[in-house]
Amino acid sequence: MDNIFNNIADFEDLEDQFDDFEQAIPLMSEEEEKALTDAEIPDELPILPLKNTVLFPGVVVPITVGRDRSLELVKEAYESDKTIGVVSQKDEENEDPDPQDLYKVGTVAEILKLIKMPDGSRSVVIQGKTTFEVEEFLQKDPYFKAQVKPYKQEIDVEGVELDASIRSVKETATKIVNLSPNIPSEASVAINNISSPNFLLNFISSNLNVSIEDKQEVLEIQSFSERIERVMEFLNKELQVLNLSEEIRTKVKSDIDEQQRDFYLRQQMKAIQEALGEEGQHQEVEQLRKQLKEKNLPEEAQETAEKQLTRLERTPNSSPNYGVIHNYIEWILDLPWDTYSDDNLDLENAQEVLDEDHYGLKKVKERIIEYLAVLKLKNDMKAPILCFYGPPGVGKTSLGKSIARALNRKFERFSLGGIHDEAEIRGHRRTYIGALPGRILRGMKKAETSNPVMMLDEIDKVGSDYRGDPTSALLEVLDPEQNDSFADNYLELEYDLSKVLFIATANSLDTIPAPLRDRMEIINISGYTLQEKAKIADEHLMPKQIEENGLNEDQISISEDAISKIIDQYTRESGVRSLEREIGSVCRGIAAKIAKGEDEPHSVEADDLQDYLGKRKYFSEVAERTKVPGVATGLAWTPYGGDILFIEASVSKGTGKIHITGQLGDVMKESAMLAMSYLKAHSEELNIPEEAFNYWDLHIHVPKGAVPKDGPSAGISIFSAVSSIFTQRKVKGTLAMTGEITLRGLVLPVGGIKEKVLAAKRSGIEKVLLPKKNEKDVAEIEDDVLGDLEVQYLERMDPLLDIVLEDEPVKDPAKRFEVSEMYKQKNGKPSQDATKETVVME
Repeated sequence: MDNIFNNIADFEDLEDQFDDFEQAIPLMSEEEEKALTDAEIPDELPILPLKNTVLFPGVVVPITVGRDRSLELVKEAYESDKTIGVVSQKDEENEDPDPQDLYKVGTVAEILKLIKMPDGSRSVVIQGKTTFEVEEFLQKDPYFKAQVKPYKQEIDVEGVELDASIRSVKETATKIVNLSPNIPSEASVAINNISSPNFLLNFISSNLNVSIEDKQEVLEIQSFSERIERVMEFLNKELQVLNLSEEIRTKVKSDIDEQQRDFYLRQQMKAIQEALGEEGQHQEVEQLRKQLKEKNLPEEAQETAEKQLTRLERTPNSSPNYGVIHNYIEWILDLPWDTYSDDNLDLENAQEVLDEDHYGLKKVKERIIEYLAVLKLKNDMKAPILCFYGPPGVGKTSLGKSIARALNRKFERFSLGGIHDEAEIRGHRRTYIGALPGRILRGMKKAETSNPVMMLDEIDKVGSDYRGDPTSALLEVLDPEQNDSFADNYLELEYDLSKVLFIATANSLDTIPAPLRDRMEIINISGYTLQEKAKIADEHLMPKQIEENGLNEDQISISEDAISKIIDQYTRESGVRSLEREIGSVCRGIAAKIAKGEDEPHSVEADDLQDYLGKRKYFSEVAERTKVPGVATGLAWTPYGGDILFIEASVSKGTGKIHITGQLGDVMKESAMLAMSYLKAHSEELNIPEEAFNYWDLHIHVPKGAVPKDGPSAGISIFSAVSSIFTQRKVKGTLAMTGEITLRGLVLPVGGIKEKVLAAKRSGIEKVLLPKKNEKDVAEIEDDVLGDLEVQYLERMDPLLDIVLEDEPVKDPAKRFEVSEMYKQKNGKPSQDATKETVVME
């Protein structure tokens, strides 16, 4: 009977809010109780179902009403005679009970108070009057309504027998109050002050620590003698439990001393749980303790786990801290502290696996073989931190899976793209609700080994805000000198990550902070050539797409010419992701035909592609664009691989202004000014008349104006385009270039050479011009990648125009830029100071 006076707190809260509640427990006299129970009840009553409460006559209880039907009923009844019928549900979990889900015997109640709550529900204070029995339910909506009849409870004992029964009930209830630590001592005073036998029995029945079924059973007993006998049975059972608990406490206390306090607490809890049949918590703790003995944890982790297990034993399972401590111990036990997978150190096997899964990527494969070789010789080494850097679709992520397969290690991957919260890496403090370890430890738990291959995808797309900087948290994770003692905020224990082979992937290095970049070994994975793509399509993409689209190799074949045409005319990318999609489209087209009944084998030739993929998407524009003076082909680097760009220049009569358009950044605008300055300084050598600079406006434009562009790589391309328009000599159509320029006429090196060379080959360029100091970068490119592409190097700009421009001008520059004397007099020659103001950045 631990909750015998739970309602006292509820009434005290209401008493604080409403002055007209004079006392928490109404002490009803026999006359008042008789007047209440003898009150006439109507033939029809609105019925309010209660989930976990049985209302007894005379008892005042607060309830919370939240269901739509109940809200409608309470609102309407409160505005009328405030009389309702209250019955209990058979199943308290049922949110939408039907008449058959309700007990037939209930209590007529009067609504004393109706309180509106902020969440839209109502708190209602009701008092039971008399019992009734439902004869028939008349309606269900908008709320239950039933035809009822009185269900009288008579007192069939009197005199000495009645007095003895009442005294026995009061004495037993008082003993329970005195023995139970959860019931205030004032409760016994309240019980002894109740004079009405019926109300005493109803009040105690209402607060019995028994099930709803048992309380309903008491309510339905009409005979007072039987009812008091049943109530005494419940009270005696509760009293026995409390007496046994007290005996256990006394017995355990007498067997131990102060130095065995912890043992005493465990024994006491165990004895109480066994006596009350609540051994679940004890069994859980013992199971965790057994797992701890079987694990070989580091000393610090072992001590922490044992300490937390002791706390768990002392914590009631109803306490919020119980779940927090339990989860923490489980995390310690689930992490693979000393579990390692056996590395496969067969170098030939590793080479076969890497070659089987990926074509090309020679440098990456060599690095993995080197790592295995050192591990084989040394047998214990810290794993390197690798970062695969390159455009999308070149196989960075899938390469990580192949490395794990070659090493015979578990593979775990998670994407860092868009992460802003540092707790995603380091974990949350355990003081937060729902705290978890960071992604690193979650990945270790999932891998179930201490030496997996862990891939950190999209490391260049990590953000930072008020929640912290995740890249700073990664510094410790990815530092081989520190990650052997990685500390997660949730675990608060040192965890060894030095045996984990971390592989990061990135499309761009610019957004990776320098300290983090310094901790990783950057391995550049450039795009593929046409030949490499054709090989990848034949060995990997075709079999994969045939299987994914429900086909087999006997039903479909795609010729080499068709694959080459897809690569050249339907995809323009560094990787092979779009190529795989286009091959998938062809396979789906064949699958549709086979599903319609065309069972014969289908061979797809180059001429058939338009039926499956539509018209070609990409064309070679190089030769067409350079048919007129003023257009040069440049090479650019993007995070998605190399690309070509066209620099266009045109002139119109004016006053020597320069217009620059195409969303160019400051560096490219400066390159345009450098090109003009150098051209003016060498105008006599190039046979450019002075009028061309004084009475003609120059417009430099880079197409795709919606795309921002910047960087030094376009220096010689801009110079070639400007020189072409002023000398009227066309730029050679099959030539592209890249390099930075200076006022002294030097050609400086630039980056992204391999990506730019691949872009030139994709676009049909036959010759590329590169800075002399980039010769070392070209030496790293495989010969089969270069193929028949001609590469020429420049140290200075002097020979550039003879290489780039056609020998003969389209028109004599003197005639092309000739202006009349009238025009000169009208516009005048701009002064040297004015020339500085003639650059218009649009």
